Amino acid sequence: MIKPKAKEIDEKDEFPWELWREFSKLGYLGLRYPEEIGGMNADKIMCMIFYEEITRGSVGFAQSVIMNILMGTYFIYRFGNDSIKERCLYPAMRGEKIATICFTEDQSGSDLGATRTRAVKDGNGWRINGTKMWITNGPICDFCTVLATVDPSLGLKGLNFFLVEKGTPGFSSGQVLNKLGCRGTVTGELIFDNVWVPDENFLGDELGKGVQYVGEILDEVRLMTGAMALGLARAAYEEGLEFARKRVAFGQPIGKFQLIREKFAEMDTLMNAARLLVYYGAWLLENGMDARIVAAEAKMFATEVCLKVVDEVTRIYGANAFAYEYNPQRYFRDARFLLYGGGTHEVLKDFIGRSIIGKL
Repeated sequence: MIKPKAKEIDEKDEFPWELWREFSKLGYLGLRYPEEIGGMNADKIMCMIFYEEITRGSVGFAQSVIMNILMGTYFIYRFGNDSIKERCLYPAMRGEKIATICFTEDQSGSDLGATRTRAVKDGNGWRINGTKMWITNGPICDFCTVLATVDPSLGLKGLNFFLVEKGTPGFSSGQVLNKLGCRGTVTGELIFDNVWVPDENFLGDELGKGVQYVGEILDEVRLMTGAMALGLARAAYEEGLEFARKRVAFGQPIGKFQLIREKFAEMDTLMNAARLLVYYGAWLLENGMDARIVAAEAKMFATEVCLKVVDEVTRIYGANAFAYEYNPQRYFRDARFLLYGGGTHEVLKDFIGRSIIGKL
């Protein structure tokens, strides 16, 4: 369903509405949620398998799907009242509405404490002002979960989440980004110009816990990114293997040359190691154990392995990898996108090191 359309999705760089509607009928958009509300009640390991497999088809389409499954609906499911769930969560699980979450700003990505989007109490609601950027599904979303500060002087302790729905006065989309990879996912700015939302749209048990809530989902997001990297690496690896078996040079398939075999040996070893790390992290998470370090390591290692694999496949293809008619160039471009979500590797390395060493 997805893989045959991946090249077209990348080339057109338009949201594939027809494929979205077709895919939605399968019910996977409710993957993480209970069966009694129309979900599949999948555990963390099953979710990682799904993330890996859908990304093997198309990174761009996978990103939009996973946003609806995980980040875009997580806080609605956890904190939304019945009315909000009826308006937002359940339609999103059926693919009738597009969801997203808004963290990033022009000067705050990994540094959430620098968030400048402001929410000010106004009567029986909140007044929100600010601009978010690099928002997956942003320009086409029907609702979004917005991270905003109620008091910039409080830093991380001032952060909270709010629901903003399409059609709310002052809520609009801005620039749509023309990306190197992960094309087909519409990514861009969302603008909040004096947007007022009622108190029920505050998503949390109490004020000031936003950063705590981020931490509670971050491990799963990092493992998800690692699973996506595995899926993309597999797609590239499988095509590289087929090419090595068929491409003839110097009178024989290039797969007979020792240096080509060495590439596949190294790629296979690295992918197996990355897979074990990602699924070990998912197992820890599913069993209520501390997965913070492993999740960060899995995200970092799996995405770096993915970069290694897609690069090696372009070398196996030779000059053909530089042509748009072949897929390796798409895999090469898409792999870069996975570096940033869930934390840059510079941030992750510092976090892992601090966590291991502890307070001195």
